[in-house]
Amino acid sequence: MGRLVPAVTRALDILELFLEGDGTLSAPEVTRRLQLPRTTVHELLTTLAARSYLVPVREQPGRYRLGVRTYQLGSRYAEHLDLAAEGQRVAREVAQTCDETVHVAILEDLDVIYIAKVDSTHAVRMVSAAGRRLPAHCTSVGKMLLASLSQDELDSRIEGRELIAMTPNSVTGHEELRAALDVVRERGVAVEHQESNPDVSCVAAPVRDSTGQVVAALSISVPMIRWSEEREAELADLAAKGAADLSASLGHRGAR
Repeated sequence: MGRLVPAVTRALDILELFLEGDGTLSAPEVTRRLQLPRTTVHELLTTLAARSYLVPVREQPGRYRLGVRTYQLGSRYAEHLDLAAEGQRVAREVAQTCDETVHVAILEDLDVIYIAKVDSTHAVRMVSAAGRRLPAHCTSVGKMLLASLSQDELDSRIEGRELIAMTPNSVTGHEELRAALDVVRERGVAVEHQESNPDVSCVAAPVRDSTGQVVAALSISVPMIRWSEEREAELADLAAKGAADLSASLGHRGAR
């Protein structure tokens, strides 16, 4: 790896400060937060403004905000963004950490569709495939995605619909599902205990895009022979971190 260029690093540090707060900063604030010399900060702000990475705030003299150039770069990045490809990359990283099966799924009506999957290397593991479709109410990713819907949207999807059982543990009642989704919203993660497969439990966390909308969920699936309360807590944290990493790659500012 080559040597980092200090001036470029400082310029990027300045730009990243604008991701926080109200999105405006003054030179003294940058100086204080980065502990840089005032002359250095002035020169860097002047250079970034000259290249349209920053612009002065007209109604607040002495303050800057992000300029159009940063939007252009972000838009070009978004043009080439592929949720499935990014999901596969992050799923691989999570699977390498826990050596369990990791999925990324999206919601379609009342089903989930797996768009990315990385297998565990254990002989005993969950068997599935990218592209597989399952009832959302029977899976941790599905419950996570259903919990992200507004109450009206959820009601419109489940009204008059039968919730089929995949195992004896599957949720089949509408009120039972609503109660389960309340727990998901409260916890911020979803857990499924042998509801889609009698030999597997899963935990899932939400993936958000640049607008903050939940667009997918990332789950970790574990055979019951390796499942415990301690393992559940550990994997819930790992799933949340993986989902946050994927969200960050989609442009979600609060992901990390």
